Amino acid sequence: MGKIWQCLQDNQMEFIQNQKIFFVATSPKTGRINLSPKGMDSFRVLKKNKIVWLNYTGSGNETAAHLLDDPRITIMFCSFDKKPLILRLYGIAKTVHPRDSAWLSLVSLFNDAEGARQIFEMEVELVKSSCGESIPFYDYAGEREDLKNWIRQKGETGIYNYWMEKNTLSMDDQPTGILEEMQYG
Repeated sequence: MGKIWQCLQDNQMEFIQNQKIFFVATSPKTGRINLSPKGMDSFRVLKKNKIVWLNYTGSGNETAAHLLDDPRITIMFCSFDKKPLILRLYGIAKTVHPRDSAWLSLVSLFNDAEGARQIFEMEVELVKSSCGESIPFYDYAGEREDLKNWIRQKGETGIYNYWMEKNTLSMDDQPTGILEEMQYG
Protein backbone atom coordinates (compact mmCIF):
# COMPACT_ATOMS: atom_id res chain seq x y z
CA MET A 1 0.00 0.00 0.00
CA GLY A 2 1.00 3.61 -0.50
CA LYS A 3 2.93 5.65 2.02
CA ILE A 4 3.60 9.37 2.50
CA TRP A 5 6.80 11.18 3.57
CA GLN A 6 7.71 14.84 4.04
CA CYS A 7 10.93 14.44 2.04
CA LEU A 8 12.75 11.92 -0.11
CA GLN A 9 14.21 8.86 1.59
CA ASP A 10 17.62 7.42 0.68
CA ASN A 11 16.14 4.39 -1.12
CA GLN A 12 13.82 6.70 -3.10
CA MET A 13 16.73 8.87 -4.22
CA GLU A 14 18.50 5.73 -5.41
CA PHE A 15 15.33 4.62 -7.25
CA ILE A 16 15.09 8.04 -8.97
CA GLN A 17 18.74 7.92 -10.00
CA ASN A 18 18.10 4.63 -11.83
CA GLN A 19 15.04 5.82 -13.79
CA LYS A 20 15.28 6.70 -17.48
CA ILE A 21 11.96 8.57 -17.70
CA PHE A 22 9.79 10.71 -15.44
CA PHE A 23 6.52 12.60 -15.88
CA VAL A 24 5.78 16.23 -14.99
CA ALA A 25 2.29 17.64 -14.34
CA THR A 26 1.45 21.34 -13.96
CA SER A 27 -1.59 23.52 -14.39
CA PRO A 28 -2.35 27.22 -14.47
CA LYS A 29 -5.08 28.50 -12.13
CA THR A 30 -7.43 28.24 -15.11
CA GLY A 31 -6.68 26.44 -18.32
CA ARG A 32 -5.39 23.08 -19.43
CA ILE A 33 -3.46 20.66 -17.25
CA ASN A 34 -0.20 19.57 -18.84
CA LEU A 35 1.45 16.18 -18.39
CA SER A 36 4.81 15.61 -20.09
CA PRO A 37 7.32 12.76 -20.22
CA LYS A 38 10.96 13.72 -19.66
CA GLY A 39 14.24 11.87 -20.10
CA MET A 40 17.81 12.41 -21.35
CA ASP A 41 19.58 12.21 -17.95
CA SER A 42 18.04 15.56 -17.04
CA PHE A 43 17.02 15.02 -13.37
CA ARG A 44 19.08 15.65 -10.24
CA VAL A 45 18.26 15.33 -6.54
CA LEU A 46 20.07 18.13 -4.69
CA LYS A 47 18.71 17.47 -1.21
CA LYS A 48 15.99 15.36 0.33
CA ASN A 49 13.55 18.19 -0.38
CA LYS A 50 15.04 19.84 -3.47
CA ILE A 51 15.36 18.63 -7.05
CA VAL A 52 16.17 20.19 -10.42
CA TRP A 53 15.73 19.10 -13.98
CA LEU A 54 17.17 20.45 -17.17
CA ASN A 55 14.48 21.26 -19.71
CA TYR A 56 15.50 20.98 -23.33
CA THR A 57 13.93 22.92 -26.18
CA GLY A 58 10.70 21.35 -27.35
CA SER A 59 7.54 22.06 -29.28
CA GLY A 60 5.72 23.54 -26.28
CA ASN A 61 6.71 25.33 -23.11
CA GLU A 62 3.70 24.68 -20.89
CA THR A 63 5.54 24.04 -17.62
CA ALA A 64 7.25 27.44 -17.68
CA ALA A 65 3.97 29.25 -18.40
CA HIS A 66 2.09 27.33 -15.72
CA LEU A 67 4.68 27.98 -13.03
CA LEU A 68 4.44 31.73 -13.63
CA ASP A 69 0.73 31.48 -12.78
CA ASP A 70 0.73 28.68 -10.17
CA PRO A 71 3.95 27.13 -8.83
CA ARG A 72 2.36 23.76 -7.89
CA ILE A 73 3.90 20.75 -9.59
CA THR A 74 3.82 16.95 -9.45
CA ILE A 75 6.57 14.68 -10.73
CA MET A 76 6.00 10.97 -11.13
CA PHE A 77 8.49 8.12 -11.49
CA CYS A 78 7.29 4.66 -12.41
CA SER A 79 9.20 1.40 -12.32
CA PHE A 80 8.82 -0.58 -15.53
CA ASP A 81 11.21 -3.31 -14.39
CA LYS A 82 12.13 -5.26 -11.26
CA LYS A 83 10.15 -4.28 -8.19
CA PRO A 84 6.91 -2.38 -8.96
CA LEU A 85 6.76 1.17 -7.63
CA ILE A 86 5.17 4.51 -8.45
CA LEU A 87 6.75 7.50 -6.72
CA ARG A 88 5.22 10.98 -6.82
CA LEU A 89 6.86 14.22 -5.69
CA TYR A 90 4.54 17.12 -4.83
CA GLY A 91 5.69 20.66 -4.29
CA ILE A 92 6.32 24.07 -5.74
CA ALA A 93 8.76 24.98 -8.46
CA LYS A 94 10.34 27.93 -10.17
CA THR A 95 11.97 28.42 -13.53
CA VAL A 96 15.67 29.26 -13.85
CA HIS A 97 16.63 30.71 -17.25
CA PRO A 98 20.12 31.07 -18.79
CA ARG A 99 19.93 34.80 -17.95
CA ASP A 100 19.45 34.12 -14.20
CA SER A 101 22.34 34.18 -11.72
CA ALA A 102 21.63 30.61 -10.53
CA TRP A 103 21.91 29.18 -14.07
CA LEU A 104 25.67 28.57 -14.18
CA SER A 105 25.85 26.66 -10.90
CA LEU A 106 22.78 24.55 -11.74
CA VAL A 107 23.64 23.81 -15.37
CA SER A 108 27.05 22.53 -14.24
CA LEU A 109 25.22 19.56 -12.66
CA PHE A 110 24.45 18.18 -16.12
CA ASN A 111 26.75 16.57 -18.66
CA ASP A 112 25.06 17.91 -21.80
CA ALA A 113 23.06 21.14 -21.68
CA GLU A 114 23.19 22.02 -25.38
CA GLY A 115 19.72 23.25 -26.39
CA ALA A 116 18.48 23.63 -22.82
CA ARG A 117 16.01 26.45 -22.35
CA GLN A 118 15.34 26.28 -18.60
CA ILE A 119 16.08 24.47 -15.39
CA PHE A 120 13.16 23.83 -13.10
CA GLU A 121 13.94 23.90 -9.40
CA MET A 122 11.41 22.20 -7.13
CA GLU A 123 10.95 22.30 -3.37
CA VAL A 124 9.56 18.88 -2.49
CA GLU A 125 6.79 19.21 0.09
CA LEU A 126 5.40 15.68 -0.01
CA VAL A 127 6.50 12.28 -1.36
CA LYS A 128 3.97 9.55 -1.99
CA SER A 129 4.49 5.97 -3.08
CA SER A 130 2.00 3.52 -4.51
CA CYS A 131 2.41 -0.10 -5.47
CA GLY A 132 2.53 -0.01 -9.28
CA GLU A 133 1.61 -3.69 -9.43
CA SER A 134 -0.61 -3.18 -12.49
CA ILE A 135 2.11 -1.42 -14.51
CA PRO A 136 3.49 -3.58 -17.35
CA PHE A 137 7.15 -4.40 -17.85
CA TYR A 138 9.08 -2.43 -20.48
CA ASP A 139 12.69 -2.79 -21.50
CA TYR A 140 14.94 0.24 -21.85
CA ALA A 141 16.47 0.15 -25.34
CA GLY A 142 18.47 3.40 -25.19
CA GLU A 143 18.19 7.13 -25.64
CA ARG A 144 16.88 8.73 -28.80
CA GLU A 145 19.39 11.03 -30.48
CA ASP A 146 16.77 12.89 -32.58
CA LEU A 147 16.44 15.95 -30.32
CA LYS A 148 20.19 16.32 -29.80
CA ASN A 149 20.76 16.08 -33.57
CA TRP A 150 18.01 18.65 -34.23
CA ILE A 151 19.54 21.03 -31.65
CA ARG A 152 23.00 20.76 -33.22
CA GLN A 153 21.56 21.33 -36.69
CA LYS A 154 19.68 24.46 -35.56
CA GLY A 155 22.62 26.02 -33.73
CA GLU A 156 22.30 28.73 -31.08
CA THR A 157 20.68 31.33 -33.36
CA GLY A 158 18.29 28.76 -34.80
CA ILE A 159 17.25 27.66 -31.30
CA TYR A 160 16.64 31.28 -30.29
CA ASN A 161 14.48 31.81 -33.38
CA TYR A 162 12.57 28.61 -32.58
CA TRP A 163 11.95 29.86 -29.04
CA MET A 164 10.58 33.12 -30.51
CA GLU A 165 8.25 31.20 -32.81
CA LYS A 166 7.16 28.27 -30.63
CA ASN A 167 8.09 28.79 -26.95
CA THR A 168 7.02 32.28 -25.86
CA LEU A 169 3.35 31.41 -25.22
CA SER A 170 1.59 28.35 -23.85
CA MET A 171 -1.22 26.69 -25.78
CA ASP A 172 -3.58 28.84 -23.66
CA ASP A 173 -1.68 31.97 -24.81
CA GLN A 174 0.00 32.53 -21.44
CA PRO A 175 3.57 33.93 -21.45
CA THR A 176 6.41 31.53 -20.65
CA GLY A 177 9.03 34.16 -19.75
CA ILE A 178 11.63 32.51 -21.96
CA LEU A 179 12.85 35.60 -23.84
CA GLU A 180 12.61 38.35 -21.25
CA GLU A 181 15.86 40.35 -21.27
CA MET A 182 17.64 37.63 -23.28
CA GLN A 183 19.99 38.44 -26.13
CA TYR A 184 21.27 35.82 -28.59
CA GLY A 185 22.59 35.70 -32.11
